[in-house]
Amino acid sequence: MVNLSRKFSTIPLNLIPKQFSQYHQQQQIQPRRTQPFIPFSQLQNQRNLLESQLISTLNACTSLPQIKQTHVHILRRGFEQCCYILTKLVRTLARMEIPMDDYAKLVFDQVQYPNPFLWTALIRGYCLQGLVKESVFVYGCMRRESASPVSFTFSALFKVCGAVFDVNLGRQIHAQTILIGGFGSDLHVNNSLIEMYVKLGCLGCGRKVFDELPERDLISWTELIVAYAKIGNMESAGELFGQFPLKDMIAWTAMVTGYAQNGKPREALEFFERMQNEGVEPDDVTLVGVISACAQLGAAKYANWVRGVAENLGFDPTRDIVVGSALIDMYSKCGSVEDAYKVFEAMEQRNVFSYSSMIAGFAMHGAAYEALELFHEMVRKGIKPNKVTFIGVLTACTHSGMVEEGRQIFAAMEEEFGVSPGVDHYACMVDLLGRAGCLEEALNLAETLPVEANGGVWGALLGACRVYANPDVAQIAANHLFELEPNAIGNYILLSNIYASAGRWNDVLMVRKLMRKKGLRKNPACSWLEVKKGVIHEFYAGDMTHPRSSEMKQVLEDLLSRLKAIGYQPNMSSVVYDVNDEDKRRILMTHSEKLALAFGLLSISADCPVTIMKNTRICEDCHSFMCGVSQITGRVIIIRDNLRFHHFHGGKCSCGNFW
Repeated sequence: MVNLSRKFSTIPLNLIPKQFSQYHQQQQIQPRRTQPFIPFSQLQNQRNLLESQLISTLNACTSLPQIKQTHVHILRRGFEQCCYILTKLVRTLARMEIPMDDYAKLVFDQVQYPNPFLWTALIRGYCLQGLVKESVFVYGCMRRESASPVSFTFSALFKVCGAVFDVNLGRQIHAQTILIGGFGSDLHVNNSLIEMYVKLGCLGCGRKVFDELPERDLISWTELIVAYAKIGNMESAGELFGQFPLKDMIAWTAMVTGYAQNGKPREALEFFERMQNEGVEPDDVTLVGVISACAQLGAAKYANWVRGVAENLGFDPTRDIVVGSALIDMYSKCGSVEDAYKVFEAMEQRNVFSYSSMIAGFAMHGAAYEALELFHEMVRKGIKPNKVTFIGVLTACTHSGMVEEGRQIFAAMEEEFGVSPGVDHYACMVDLLGRAGCLEEALNLAETLPVEANGGVWGALLGACRVYANPDVAQIAANHLFELEPNAIGNYILLSNIYASAGRWNDVLMVRKLMRKKGLRKNPACSWLEVKKGVIHEFYAGDMTHPRSSEMKQVLEDLLSRLKAIGYQPNMSSVVYDVNDEDKRRILMTHSEKLALAFGLLSISADCPVTIMKNTRICEDCHSFMCGVSQITGRVIIIRDNLRFHHFHGGKCSCGNFW
């Protein structure tokens, strides 16, 4: 190589400066080592491998010191301008919730030519930390620097708009996707856009985006189906579900839980059966929705069936606290608090949710002492009660008239357990005082609450006024309810009933006129019960079209004769219509729960209780009637109305006439 260098040298030897001559001689003695040639592709592979190692290291970082150590390696390896690695660094800092301005922004500012992904990482970091103005400002800088946004840029911005409920900003960002162009068919952007509009309550806008999509994926379909189900628009949810070509578990679950949450248990169970027939395996959320539907229906057949399904799918209630707690609630609402307690006892682990479910179950069945004992047990075991627990305990006191116990527990909420009473707890206290006849104290509490009273507070007071026939306090409570719940027909009916009981027929006419003016209609009272083979029969007030109506009428007439012999007299005040006494008697005898009772006595064996579910509150006359029937027949009658369970046995009710 030395000889070749002499041949191709363009500098004469005699012209070489003296100071370099010695060096030249040394080079002749010790030739310079040459570096081996490395192909560019191999260098690139080495660089890619190093990048991959640094990315993996960043993924594994769990603390700020680890991130800083990795950052040092990035700088030493000469990657201080590598947007790919720095994007991951910024995203890791955001994931660790390190303030963006303290670190990530400083890293970003050192980059001469940030690419769209690095810009997006910074925007996304600000979005995750709820810094809306900063994220929008960075987006503006990005546009001024002529950097083109990518789909992740807009999805991050849409997400933060939904998080802070800023629909105007969301629409402006939406406009940016149109102005820039190229995102009309981007599923990631449009799904984020649908999610934002749904979260902001603009379901119509979300549907318009969906309808204009050239193609849709699972997320597009399920996002809207879930949204419709949440607002109770099951018709639109069902329409979309029917058009959905590839229904996944999430879509099926949305339909099942949607129907269950919107008071349509039969439809929920129907969809669950279809889901099973399609071979789609449910998860625990689906099962909780089905269990909720069974609880609403109150049918033992479905309760046992869904428990078997849960166990077959591996959701053993003894080990799965979520499913176990849901089953406790279901059995309680199906009228079998004994079965609920068996599930509770069999659970290997119990937490505040399982205890709260069981306490609520005892409360709705009037088993106040059992509810209080369970409450004290959970406290002894170190399980801290939550707000739901206290609602259950206070409800138990309310349903059994345990005023002093209720006062003590309410006082202990914040003093001993650090749980601040909410409006629902105050509603329980108003209900407790009102049912005990302390109407003035209940009214004073409702008017001086430290939180704003809701319909539950005034509704509890109005209900107490019916029990104690106090139309004056009832008028005060009703006036508040008419402002808070102007279209809730039950409040108008209850006030009308109170006026009717007091003989104030002019006031009754005034309330009915107000109902007609608002176009309010009473939901028909309905009762249902389960007979042989799990068949459910429904009965509506005044409806005598059942195939066995003539037999049911005869049963009721016989019962009435026997009841009169022991002193029963129909309670005419339970009829709200201004008609003669004969018509009132006829109306009372065709109340839905009486029709259901007659059919139950004909169809259910004498050794089994007659369990009836009702969609409205049981009236005073039907309550007295059921007490009497349980006495003269020796049958156990269980009725679940919209407030609680009533267990009639031997002429008495478990509620002790507190309901």
